[in-house]
Amino acid sequence: MIERISINTSKKLQLIDVTSLVESALRNSYGAYNGVLLCYVPHTTAAITINEAADPDVALDIESFLKLHLPEGIKFRHLEGNSDAHVISTLIGSSVIVPVENGSLKLGRWQGIFFVEADGPRVRNINIVKLTS
Repeated sequence: MIERISINTSKKLQLIDVTSLVESALRNSYGAYNGVLLCYVPHTTAAITINEAADPDVALDIESFLKLHLPEGIKFRHLEGNSDAHVISTLIGSSVIVPVENGSLKLGRWQGIFFVEADGPRVRNINIVKLTS
């Protein structure tokens, strides 16, 4: 069974902490289960990652880094004009795997799960899949 989380993004590039959304989907769909959870983004211009969630400046620093190293105006061959978003998606990745114990995500003390919008604003999805029982 695949649980889908829908996200409305508001900027071209942004990191959104979706940890609580993933935890809610985990509890609602799978209960007190032990195993591994796959969070997969089915988009070529978005990504998902795990990083520090305790300080929101970390996400802003990542956004700043990406903007600095992929500035507007780079000449890409892709005619849609969103090759920077495809590069970001490739660099960060389209999935994360998180251990689950008694229905709780077993993230590190400071960690959170972040959806990375690279071509927004849009309505996006994260697919949540239980890999083991």
